[in-house]
Amino acid sequence: MDNEQIKAVLSRSKFFESLDSQDIDKICPLCKPRSYQTGEYLFQQGDFGENLFIIAEGQAFLERTVDLDTRRGRVTIDTFGKGRLLGCWSTLLGEPHTLMSSAVCAQPTRVLAIRGPDLRNLMLSDEHLGFRLMEKFCYLLRERIQAAYGAMEKI
Repeated sequence: MDNEQIKAVLSRSKFFESLDSQDIDKICPLCKPRSYQTGEYLFQQGDFGENLFIIAEGQAFLERTVDLDTRRGRVTIDTFGKGRLLGCWSTLLGEPHTLMSSAVCAQPTRVLAIRGPDLRNLMLSDEHLGFRLMEKFCYLLRERIQAAYGAMEKI
């Protein structure tokens, strides 16, 4: 994936779409294209997380393994398709974090991976961009919490 393709994926993603071209240009060098097959994990619950993923093509399920006394199962929290962002945004706080869910590919999936610490450094060096992204992360966290509560109601 070349720089123009990366820029196009970022510009069309739900999370980054409202940023101007100059801000997208600052984020592009942080993006690493990766490909996954059906059934492969972008990340797994319990692992150390440090990446954010923007889905360029394909689909992934965010799920959590739960223990209910003698039963153990998986609960799907949400489904993510083209343009959606998922991963470990806690690394933006500059602290290690253990992932509380897994993301498994429902079909062949291409993503842009961004290391959280790298994005954090960009946000610290450009406070205006940093504030805009942190504001977007707050809305994203609200969506994820609502999705998690909805998934718990299915248990």
